[in-house]
Amino acid sequence: MTRPTAAINWPALLGTVALVLLGLMAWELRWVLMVLFGAIVLAVALDVPVQLLLRRMQLGRPAALTLVLIAFGSLATVLVLLLLPEVIDQVQTLIRILPALLAYLASLSGRVPALSEFQETFRSLSSFETLQPLGSQLLGLAGGAANGTIQLLLMALLAVLLCLDPGSHTRLVLAATPRFYRQHMRRLLEDCRDALGGWLAGMTLSAAAVFLGTWAGLALIGAPLALLSGLIAGVLTFVPTVGPTVATLLPAGVALLLVPKVVLKVVLLRLLLQNLEAFVLTPLLLKRTVNLLPTVALMGQLSLGALLGLPGVLLALPFIVVTQVLLQEVLVREIMDRWTLRGRARP
Repeated sequence: MTRPTAAINWPALLGTVALVLLGLMAWELRWVLMVLFGAIVLAVALDVPVQLLLRRMQLGRPAALTLVLIAFGSLATVLVLLLLPEVIDQVQTLIRILPALLAYLASLSGRVPALSEFQETFRSLSSFETLQPLGSQLLGLAGGAANGTIQLLLMALLAVLLCLDPGSHTRLVLAATPRFYRQHMRRLLEDCRDALGGWLAGMTLSAAAVFLGTWAGLALIGAPLALLSGLIAGVLTFVPTVGPTVATLLPAGVALLLVPKVVLKVVLLRLLLQNLEAFVLTPLLLKRTVNLLPTVALMGQLSLGALLGLPGVLLALPFIVVTQVLLQEVLVREIMDRWTLRGRARP
């Protein structure tokens, strides 16, 4: 007696094929999706102060957004006028002393047996002759910079349009959602927006505090390149685990070359600020949003960095914030928490 053949589950098969095609399309359009996600992050960053103005003042959203853009533009202009000349001067100083710094590190590595194998590497890096072949790549770098500038401009334009009328874009997403799931989708969008907005506000304040603390502290102890080191430390606050360590290398290395007597003070200052930021400031500012594990954040940055380069590293943490909310609400609460074995009653 022949066993009957199993019927093909056409809906499941078609759904699988559709998911595969959707994944391939997303991979081909990954740069477009990156610009779109970056625009969403910027739109949420703009929407945080816009919502404050809407709650406290009798303004429409276009007027509130205009005030926010004017305030950000004015602040950026003031900071550029005040800080840019000093930053340019310190960058030129760093470029001038970089060969000597690398040569000094090469000499130190020769004194330590465990680091002797790196001596030739440091010496090769300390000579600009090895950098001459890079001159042929200047055109490629210029093209990459132009492409990045265009992407940033498109990202900023999309962010302004999204922030100007978020309701219409929300309704567009809801219209593409099955009717039975629309209320839950609306709640998911609100949760993602709240988590991302809280994370952006907290991290921005934390980065500003690290920048000011590092700048003031290094200037107070007489360390060179204090402003440049503070800017780098503030930016690298958005790169957890690795960022604070990297931000300590520049002021410590420059001080080791120019003012060796303050090296210990530089390291102690950075350790103090790093621990205050990691264990006091950031938990206090982010207590109402998602808690990112350092291992998850680092793996996310490594993964997106490998796929998208530097833009992926910069957008990794906002992406993880949104993904963590979606996983908690959809995967954990709707699938895992309701998963029961056949024949057993759910407790």
